[in-house]
Amino acid sequence: MAEQRTGADRPLLVRWRDRFEQFASQYPSRFAILVFGGLNVLWTALLMTPWASATGEPTPLVDAFFQAVSIICVTGLTVVDMATHWSPFGNALVLVGVQVGGIGVLTLASILGLTVARKLGLRQRLLAAGDSNPSRVRKGAVVENQAVRLGDVGALLRTVALSVLVFEAALMLLLYPRILLEGTNPLQALYEAAYWSFMSFTNSGFVPTVAGLEPYATDPWFLTVLMIGVFLGSLGFPVYFVLLKNLGNPRQWSLHVKLTITVSVLLFLLGGLVFLVLEWGNSNSWGEEDFGQQVLQAFFLSSMARSGGFAVYDLGLLHNSSLLVTDMLMFVGGGSASTSGGIKVTTLAILFLAAVAEARGRRSMEAFGRRIPSDVLRLAVAVTLWSATIIAGVTIVLLEITGAPLSFVLFDVISAFATVGLSTGFTHPGLEEEAKVILALTMFAGRIGSVTLAAALAANQRTQLFTRPEERPIVG
Repeated sequence: MAEQRTGADRPLLVRWRDRFEQFASQYPSRFAILVFGGLNVLWTALLMTPWASATGEPTPLVDAFFQAVSIICVTGLTVVDMATHWSPFGNALVLVGVQVGGIGVLTLASILGLTVARKLGLRQRLLAAGDSNPSRVRKGAVVENQAVRLGDVGALLRTVALSVLVFEAALMLLLYPRILLEGTNPLQALYEAAYWSFMSFTNSGFVPTVAGLEPYATDPWFLTVLMIGVFLGSLGFPVYFVLLKNLGNPRQWSLHVKLTITVSVLLFLLGGLVFLVLEWGNSNSWGEEDFGQQVLQAFFLSSMARSGGFAVYDLGLLHNSSLLVTDMLMFVGGGSASTSGGIKVTTLAILFLAAVAEARGRRSMEAFGRRIPSDVLRLAVAVTLWSATIIAGVTIVLLEITGAPLSFVLFDVISAFATVGLSTGFTHPGLEEEAKVILALTMFAGRIGSVTLAAALAANQRTQLFTRPEERPIVG
């Protein structure tokens, strides 16, 4: 019988695979940062090449870095003209980058592990499950039921691939005839339809033409299709997974699915109604259009503010009250494990349910006939506070660097952290290089935030074998 090979006798690929899996298993949060950081570095290098620019001149390092992070983090902020700056190779990098970044950090890592190992082992299942629920990225068991169990991870990955292909293909079919009606030649129209569909579903918000949304600014069909794409992308892949299994039986939907859909719809409706009221009569926006257009534009902004990134009007001309509401919607974002950013709608739901439980004197949070454990609330509070702290710190630094108005700086910082892509005009090609780098790092922190903040906290949980004396400080 041949002796089993160990150590240096094993093939190099096998040794690298084992190290890859060991590091991913022991340090999942660091592994996620490493994978995503590596993608940003790779895209920066590719975008700097002469082949990526339309002029054949290398893109400056800071601009290439900013756009690489914005692409991989599916943000949509730009410091170059995305419609004219890139060559066909550069535009291909943009389209591939948003697809890679949109599926999620740990989902991508698990697919990478599957590619290397040619099987979906326990470590890869843990990685993918961690993207569907950051509380899984820890050592030890997770007590509560998960939206996606480890045994279902293979099916989840298939759901990710299927949903991306189906939804984006459907969006292309809906947009293509409308683009043809603008007189665009069929081949160019196909490219633009693909570009718009990719950017709406991944919640990126880049535009393929110099005119942008101007030809479709009042078109209910085109704007509604974009809203549908953004909404679908913002729900999250675990939601699709559960819906596909129990589409006709809502009673079998998990609490996560019910909270995500309910809060997403409520935020969309409330946001649209608030924008309709606040911008009424504003001649610099849609406030003096006919009522139908006002409704369309108000709800379009409500949809885009939670991560879509497309804009019809100059947001810098909106009322300050509308900018503040947009800040709030951007900060919340979309669903967990989705293509959108923010603290996530379920985090907002948990905070609200905790406030309701406290007001009613209940010891636990409840929703849809289910009790929510207290550790979920601790995680929600931690994610919210850390996110707000990062936004506040970055805003202060950028105010010192640029001297721009607070409302504009805060808006773009939240947009960067929540990977939304809307801008008041603060983010532009002439922005100071230090500010560009800081905004790029903010986008990076925001995109991996739900993993690094939530998962790192969960991973650091330790069993405490003693209880300290209790004392209650005064709160409120």
